[in-house]
Amino acid sequence: MDPRLVTPYLVAALIVWGLYRRMRRSFGRQRVKDGLMWLRVGILTLATAVIGAQIARDVDLLAILLAGIACGAVLGYFGLRHTKLEVTAEGRFYTPHTYIGLAVTALFVGRLLYRYLGMYSGALPPATAGRDLIALYRHSPFTLAVIGAVVGYYVLYYIGVLQRTRPRASRITA
Repeated sequence: MDPRLVTPYLVAALIVWGLYRRMRRSFGRQRVKDGLMWLRVGILTLATAVIGAQIARDVDLLAILLAGIACGAVLGYFGLRHTKLEVTAEGRFYTPHTYIGLAVTALFVGRLLYRYLGMYSGALPPATAGRDLIALYRHSPFTLAVIGAVVGYYVLYYIGVLQRTRPRASRITA
C-alpha cells in the first residue's frame, strides 16, 4: 500500500467513526449526563474564544463568527423547543429533535469534507503551522460561519437541556 494513502484513509475512518457516534446520539431517548454536557460546553466555548481572540483584529471575520453563533443559537432554541424532556425516578432524559441535530451535524461534516477534499486534491491551500489564522479564514469565511453555527447550537442546546431537567430543590419551610 502506498504510504501517502494511509493518512487519508485514517482520517476518513476517524470521520466515519465520529459521524457514527454523533448520529447515534441524534436518535432516541438519551440520559442527561451533567458532567459530559458541561465539559462539551466548556470545550466549545474555549475553542471559540481562542478563535475569536485570533481574529479579533479583523472585524469582518469576527462579525462572520458572531453571525454563525447567532444562527446556531436560533437553531439550538428551536431544537430545544422540539426536544422531549423527562425527569423520572430512573433519572433525567431527553429525546432530541432528529432533523435539527442532523442538519447541524451535516452542515459541519459537509464543510469539513469539502475542505479536506479540497486540500487533498490541491484545489485549496493546505493549512500549515506557519500560516496566519486570519489569512486561512479570510480565504474561506464560510468555514468560520459553520464553526460559529455549530458552537451556537450545541452550547445553547446543552445548557437548555441541563437547565430544564435539573432537579428542583425541595423547599424547607419552618
